Amino acid sequence: MLQELNRQPVSTIAMLHASTGLPKPTLVRILKTLEETGYVDNDARLGGYQVTAQVASLSGGYHKEPMVVEAGRPWAVALTRKHQWPISIALYDKDAIAVRFSTIPDSAISPFHRTVNMRLPILTRGLGLAYFAFAPEEEQEFIVSILQKSDDPQAALARDPRRLQMIIHQVREQGFATRPADIEPKNSNTIAVPLFNGENRVVASLGLTYFRSAFASTKEATERYVPVLTNASSEIMVDLVRLSKATQITV
Repeated sequence: MLQELNRQPVSTIAMLHASTGLPKPTLVRILKTLEETGYVDNDARLGGYQVTAQVASLSGGYHKEPMVVEAGRPWAVALTRKHQWPISIALYDKDAIAVRFSTIPDSAISPFHRTVNMRLPILTRGLGLAYFAFAPEEEQEFIVSILQKSDDPQAALARDPRRLQMIIHQVREQGFATRPADIEPKNSNTIAVPLFNGENRVVASLGLTYFRSAFASTKEATERYVPVLTNASSEIMVDLVRLSKATQITV
């Protein structure tokens, strides 16, 4: 049952009945037991069952995936199902922002074929700026010190402190970041917001990618999707805190 539940972010009784062939009353009894022991959660908001962080006790390798990805996965999938565009969750990785989860397989209109594990420049991408702008000052300084030594043209902003501070201020003030129009690929854009833990520390970023041609302007796209992403960010933080308490792990 846990294997079947793990195949999908959210599973219904009907889905489990179709995939396992077990009678529905039997499924209900098994799921109730898994709920009572903490391995499964019946989330009415998402309309089905999902595994919880308690499965960490079943595998020593479970913690290889950051908990924020687990907390954000069902929300990312739900957003793509509702709005069609692919959603990504990205984590800071040395001198870049790395995509750790993407709903591209769930999107029929994705500008990309695959982005998971792709490392993106942190100062010229929406996902990177949404993280960097909200990071503590000492972390920003550390990242900049690394990028100043890079010969990558997309790291040049690290050597222009005045312009960089203007961008940080703008992102923090508006609460989201986008990819500059002059950065490839120019036919698409990403709107990204920060993801925080229960101590208001940025731990990742959440982004929606769309074709620029689908909207008259970036302003139109951000007005439509920033509230959606901001709300999802708040809900993910709630779930992240819940998962952290369930496994007694500091995130």
